[in-house]
Amino acid sequence: MRNFASEFGKAFIFKRIRPGIRRFFLRAGYDDVPYRMFGYLFYLTLFMTYILYIIFIYPRIVAFNAMTIVVVTFTTWVVVPLAIISLIVVYIYFSMTIRIFQRTKEIERILPEYLQLVSSNLKGGLSFENSLWNAISPEFSIVAKEITIVSKKVMTGSDLTIALEEFTEKYNSPLLKRSFDLIIGEVESGGQIAFIVDKVIDNLRKTKVLKEEMTASTLTYMIFIGAIVILIAPGLFALSYHLLKIMGGFGAQLSASPIQGLPIKMSGGNLDIDAFRNFSISALLMVSLFSSMLISIIEKGDVRGGLKYIPAFMISSIFFYFVFVSALEMVFGGIG
Repeated sequence: MRNFASEFGKAFIFKRIRPGIRRFFLRAGYDDVPYRMFGYLFYLTLFMTYILYIIFIYPRIVAFNAMTIVVVTFTTWVVVPLAIISLIVVYIYFSMTIRIFQRTKEIERILPEYLQLVSSNLKGGLSFENSLWNAISPEFSIVAKEITIVSKKVMTGSDLTIALEEFTEKYNSPLLKRSFDLIIGEVESGGQIAFIVDKVIDNLRKTKVLKEEMTASTLTYMIFIGAIVILIAPGLFALSYHLLKIMGGFGAQLSASPIQGLPIKMSGGNLDIDAFRNFSISALLMVSLFSSMLISIIEKGDVRGGLKYIPAFMISSIFFYFVFVSALEMVFGGIG
């Protein structure tokens, strides 16, 4: 059954895009493409479509003629599975993208310590290749795994510089690529590799310190943005909601008993309070989305680092909105 699911999942992926998918999952830390998961997702999609059709669609079309039932059924079994598969693919893509981003940042964090051990091996008289292999240690996690892959390629006949270039091109990290480009250039020229490695380590550590200082200097802005999204914006929308509610109540009272000679004609029937509440919730969700992205750019320098903030910002913003609505209801409950 498991092999059948794997082959079934592979059948739905075109051969020309399989290498790209494999590279994508390799960057995410998977040794192979989980075709079996794709097969199970297909079965899950069919099951969900069947449940939706039986519970929600078929009872509403059973009274129509046979042609209508056939058309609606065919459309349902085409559109619904495609929609479910699209949502699942989008979710997998964003999940893997976040995972790749986190792995890239982890490599950049560990790289100076790994290169420091490589430099010590070089100064101890080992060749560059042996210095790389002997520096592999479980404490270097992702870097150790990637260098192990590089070493296997070299042992099977690949050139060391080509294997290292393939490693740096796997991740979208200018810092990683520049560091190894300098080292590879020195290896090809036959210069003092240990000296270059030490310079690269110094540059990596200085870059890390500068990033930490930049993050610290922008902490006030991130706190301010977070306060706006979580507290200020929900409070203002809740206050506006109750002001509209009060104005609607006053307008309805004046319309019911108009004052003679008053040049202003008021009516409370045009104020849709429920529509404004729905608008407030939608606006808060949009503000939370873009604010989390903005904070990510300020803190991490990349929007992908803030995707994890989106659910927290959205939930907190909507939660405090209803808290403020309830609190203001007790304050303004007797007005209007």
